Amino acid sequence: MYNKLALILIVTVFWNTISCATKQANISDYYVSLEQSGITRAQRVMTALLLAYPGIIERLEFRNNDWAILMRGSWFYYAGGRILPEEKLEDAENYRPLLFYGYPAELPQWRYPRPDEVERYRNWTNRGTRMMVRSHYFLDTLWLSTNQEETESQLVEISFLGWTLVVHELIQEQLKRVDADIMADARTQPQIQEWINNIGLLDAYNWRNIAGTVIRSPHSYGKAIDILPKSLEGKHTYWLWSVRNMEDWWNVPYEDRYHPPESVIKAFERHGFIWGGKWPLFDTMHFEYRPEILILNGIPIRTNTF
Repeated sequence: MYNKLALILIVTVFWNTISCATKQANISDYYVSLEQSGITRAQRVMTALLLAYPGIIERLEFRNNDWAILMRGSWFYYAGGRILPEEKLEDAENYRPLLFYGYPAELPQWRYPRPDEVERYRNWTNRGTRMMVRSHYFLDTLWLSTNQEETESQLVEISFLGWTLVVHELIQEQLKRVDADIMADARTQPQIQEWINNIGLLDAYNWRNIAGTVIRSPHSYGKAIDILPKSLEGKHTYWLWSVRNMEDWWNVPYEDRYHPPESVIKAFERHGFIWGGKWPLFDTMHFEYRPEILILNGIPIRTNTF
């Protein structure tokens, strides 16, 4: 069993190992560098989860030949990335792993996708009917959100950039800090205030699945936010919307996509949110609370308290 100090030392080791890998244009090289660090992927992921959700995830142990975390009185095992409670381990092969992926500190330089990437993206266009369900047990327990009624009992209203948002209570303090950082920047950077004034939609909680899939959306946990301007002015923001008008949606360069200001993106990342504009399946209006992703990729975040 590791105490918090030992875990911080472990994380420091692999942060240093991957600090260069996260800046590369091809972020698929990320896992290669991590594997060379000598720390298993299971140990890295479970350590990141412990550090990302202090007070909710209580400790980390290597038990029953796998890494496991204790959360809300129950043990959850890595189980090949599925993060399953002990009583569900025998059903592990029925689930896809959860997503713990490379996330670059800076937006990689634009390049046209390779032929193998094009084929993969083309297959994603019809993804919904072929996708095996990911395990929901970890997220449902983490966010106390096994159904719509339970989820909505965890929601709160907050003021964010002058809008009223409905979000999960666990992220309200983080969003208040994001709001304070953005508003501070707006006082010295007119383009930030102009961006705020031009917001046409700012939305968070929405009980639904990810479009085109049977996988529950992060919005249905109240841990994701969409920010859209009053007009996209012909720019692209979400790959699945782009599919409607162009077959090769993966060839949309950055200059043809809607991007929030860089300081807005950094404000979100400082407080544990990732930005969908850095995904190959781009979603540039989307911010989602995933501090473990930032930790895994060596991107500093402020201390989380729940």
